[in-house]
Amino acid sequence: MDKLVSQVRVLQKGPVSKLVEQRMREFNELGKKGSQELYKELCFCTLTANFDAEKSIAIQEAVGCGFLSLSEKKLEALLRKLGYRYPNRAAYMLESRQFKDSLEKILKSFEDERQAREWLAKNIKGLGFKESSHFLRNIGFKSLAIIDFHIVDLLVKHGLIERPKTMTKKRYLEIEQALSKIAGRLGMPLAELDLYLWHLETGKVLK
Repeated sequence: MDKLVSQVRVLQKGPVSKLVEQRMREFNELGKKGSQELYKELCFCTLTANFDAEKSIAIQEAVGCGFLSLSEKKLEALLRKLGYRYPNRAAYMLESRQFKDSLEKILKSFEDERQAREWLAKNIKGLGFKESSHFLRNIGFKSLAIIDFHIVDLLVKHGLIERPKTMTKKRYLEIEQALSKIAGRLGMPLAELDLYLWHLETGKVLK
């Protein structure tokens, strides 16, 4: 763990820290913009499952308010035209559209972030624990880990975990706990740590 903590501390002293601070501000601001903007971000996180993050960002920008209004058939056709690998996920987005005007209220009803994640993973088709954590981080929640293959690869490389054969809920929470210990050493929330770890593994600071 010491080596990984040291690598993050080096990044904290350089220009990457400014990018991380900017992203954290953007996440906080998005969380204040109301249910429809939250729903569009929910659609973005639905896009990202097993798909390239940068391409998902470009598709989100291209679709825009179409997430709020297009029929399933038209949304699927647009996603396909934009080069999205799983255009049939339009059906997931149409199903979750029932929450586009109430999402903010629903999320505020939970006592803690883990309860919100449980609700999302249970009620939003296409979102598991990773995507639910991703969505919550992107709208300003700070204490959940986004455990994708980049993060797993990094932790395995540093000998902090064994590579999971399958990502069960139990295994996810165990890895999240390992990440919490790193975050504690660094004095930062998991949301911020994720951005630094992603940069270590990919050289980028994305949402």
